[in-house]
Amino acid sequence: MNAVTTSPCPTGVDVVLPCLNEAAALPWVLERIPPGWRALVVDNGSTDGSAGLARALGATVVTEERRGFGAACHAGLLAATADVVCFCDCDASLDPAHLVPFVREVQGGGADLVLGRRRPQARGAWPAHARAGNLALARLLRRRTGLRLHDLGPLRAARREALLALDLTDRRSGYPLQMVVSAADAGWRVTEHDVPYLPRTGTSKVTGTWRGTWHAVRDMSTVLKEPPAVRPRPRAGGG
Repeated sequence: MNAVTTSPCPTGVDVVLPCLNEAAALPWVLERIPPGWRALVVDNGSTDGSAGLARALGATVVTEERRGFGAACHAGLLAATADVVCFCDCDASLDPAHLVPFVREVQGGGADLVLGRRRPQARGAWPAHARAGNLALARLLRRRTGLRLHDLGPLRAARREALLALDLTDRRSGYPLQMVVSAADAGWRVTEHDVPYLPRTGTSKVTGTWRGTWHAVRDMSTVLKEPPAVRPRPRAGGG
């Protein structure tokens, strides 16, 4: 696996890639994993040979039989062993090479959780209904936590032990939001940086339709109604 980066890559990184029938996108995504990093492809019931293809391309494959985006992400987190864990969609809409500065910021102590703010690079890359749902959730998040974020996108990086300590419970579409809310409740430093957002390969299982977007917003709204929990802050330089 290889990726073009502008400076030396940090080490000690696992990248969790939740996967459900993404065989068409996997070659490009895995090729973009920075050198020395481990790709953890979490197969969530694919029927298109995604798991076998991922293994053939050198990725570590984790099987998660319980369906759900959160279930796949958390299975990857539990399987990770690196100090820093990243998350990235497996549909070629986001370039995992853009995680390099995210990891550098976490390892350097500048942030505890770094998120990518998606910037569409082509018409149709981010459908209007999905963008509207994301904007509404960002506003609700700001009201709930005070975090002035613009996006709840899937490209992100944080320390593994700290993520595990958040004790995330959502296993559906609310998982990414629960991570941010729980991090805010724990006093984490959360930052956000622009990343290019490309037209995905294939059809989205979550926000590809108004119905899928509605279910995602419903799951996330439930997360926002949960009372704050007391969670430890990440220790400087470690989990």
